[in-house]
Amino acid sequence: MADATAARRAMAILRCLAAAPGPVPAAVIARDVGLPRSSAYHLLTAMADDGFVVHYPGEQRWGLGVAAFEIGTAYLRQEPLQRLAPQVLRSVARRLPADLPAVVHCAVLHGRETLYVATTSTPRAFSIVAEVGVRLPANLTASGRAMLALLPAAQVRAIFPDGRSFVDRTGVGPLTPAALTRLLAQERRAGVSVEEGMVASGFASVAASSTDREGRPAASVGVTVHAPRLASGQRAALASAVTRGAHDLSLLLGGAGQLRFTVSP
Repeated sequence: MADATAARRAMAILRCLAAAPGPVPAAVIARDVGLPRSSAYHLLTAMADDGFVVHYPGEQRWGLGVAAFEIGTAYLRQEPLQRLAPQVLRSVARRLPADLPAVVHCAVLHGRETLYVATTSTPRAFSIVAEVGVRLPANLTASGRAMLALLPAAQVRAIFPDGRSFVDRTGVGPLTPAALTRLLAQERRAGVSVEEGMVASGFASVAASSTDREGRPAASVGVTVHAPRLASGQRAALASAVTRGAHDLSLLLGGAGQLRFTVSP
């Protein structure tokens, strides 16, 4: 029974760290999990020895370790998105203009990052950084912002509390909480997110978010094309395809889905 209790407490700590936007002090972990502080320290030390958590001495905080990431990655190979997303992405690819080389992808939010879990390509497509398992800054990707736009404002502020929370890749994109808030408001009204040259120069993406049965952002469906800027007609075509794909994925995940979007010139 003692082993079972320790295992439950360790899992509670992992859930606590997974739900946090960043590393957490041990005292906060002990409080949230309902453990005496000494017990929390003992468990954290043992979990760190096995790589499930990591201690940041300079900050006196604890975060998830590589072993936890490896288990999460293994789960991604079996979770519903891995099984459901490919059929949706293939459907999105078929809705794109026949002569448009593009990469279609599904992603989830992981803290401040966009984690890509499935991709497919149209004929003559190219290689992009958004391969399966790749993480990119959520503030810069259309896929990440499509999901951030559906989160409560307080949760977005917790994920991106200050300028140090932001990553810059090309000098383009929101790099402050105020800039991100303004852009998310625009994209929430539009129903889609668009990035042009924020992740890699010469590439543009359009994405829409799927929702679960509680209406929370569950994943995004996006398309990336090789184009410094999107013409209004091209943007509309991509927005229509990803919005339909996100709607279909929402239904598969038990959500209601949505089909609303507007396109700025």
